[in-house]
Amino acid sequence: MTRLALALLLLGTAPAFAADDVYALYAAGKYDEAMQAGVAAGSASGYAVAARAALADAAMRPGPCMDCLKRAEDYARQAITADPRQPDGHIWLSAALGLEERIRGVIWARLTGVPGQARAQLDAALGADPGNAYALVALGNWHLEIVHAAGSFLARQFYGATTADGMTMLDRAVDHAPDNVAVHYQVGLCLAGFDPVLYRDRIARELDTAVHGVPATAYEAAMQGQAQQLLALLQQNDRAAFAAKVRLYQGYPP
Repeated sequence: MTRLALALLLLGTAPAFAADDVYALYAAGKYDEAMQAGVAAGSASGYAVAARAALADAAMRPGPCMDCLKRAEDYARQAITADPRQPDGHIWLSAALGLEERIRGVIWARLTGVPGQARAQLDAALGADPGNAYALVALGNWHLEIVHAAGSFLARQFYGATTADGMTMLDRAVDHAPDNVAVHYQVGLCLAGFDPVLYRDRIARELDTAVHGVPATAYEAAMQGQAQQLLALLQQNDRAAFAAKVRLYQGYPP
């Protein structure tokens, strides 16, 4: 039992956590405590940070963690219920659904309408905050993943997804958050999964920027380590190892 959980048990009631306090737990990499505190706060921002912490916890695991993603999904939905105008809940719900799709597969995603749901959440986030870099990079990834899976014609016909729109979203994300380690890393990872040959130079540049940036959170520091591994494999021209590592970091099962 964590010290936070023990304190709650002894007090017999949940204290009111300020949004900054919940975020500080997340930033320090104390993901279990951040989730507990976010739920205890009972606010849209608290639930959103809890969802973000659950996603970070999933990213730290050696393989896909469906339980982690379901927690993130649940917290994000509670954030949206608490305040649908707050963008973070929409962003982390979209992220959780996308990662669940990678585990469950394309057929499950189509039957449940996950691509459309994920897009709707990102549209809601950008409607509330048009310059949100996390929403922009996620939407860029949404476009490119659908084009990669379905081909350009079907992606455009059925989902309105295009390579051009995907690249525009990624460029906008970097423009809005030029010093954000996680954004540069996610852009590099996205392009590495989409076309590592065509976008090799851009991938190397984004990963290098992530490696040499200043991490603002424990999660960003961990992403720097992943970026460094990918960049080394890219520079060694070890395509098989690079592709395998990209899939691992994207959340696909082995």
